[in-house]
Amino acid sequence: MSKVELIVNSLEKKVQDVLHELTVLKKDNVFLKDELLKATALNSKQLELLQQKEEEYNTLKFANSILGSNESKRETKLKINTLIKDIDDCISRLSD
Repeated sequence: MSKVELIVNSLEKKVQDVLHELTVLKKDNVFLKDELLKATALNSKQLELLQQKEEEYNTLKFANSILGSNESKRETKLKINTLIKDIDDCISRLSD
């Protein structure tokens, strides 16, 4: 074989290797995108569940404070006073 043929053969082999690597990387990319979508969906669901549990916790905490829990009485009184002030503000704005 001549030098030119050797160079061409070498280049063809390298191009084939690069194309094979490209194919493998494309498959990996598709797989990783799918995994990312799954992880994002799971994260979203868990975030919604966390928010729901936080709301339930706050509701239970408020209910316990109304039922007479000593540790939250002050906080409950402050919330009630804030609600009353907000209602008074709304009434005064409606009166104007």
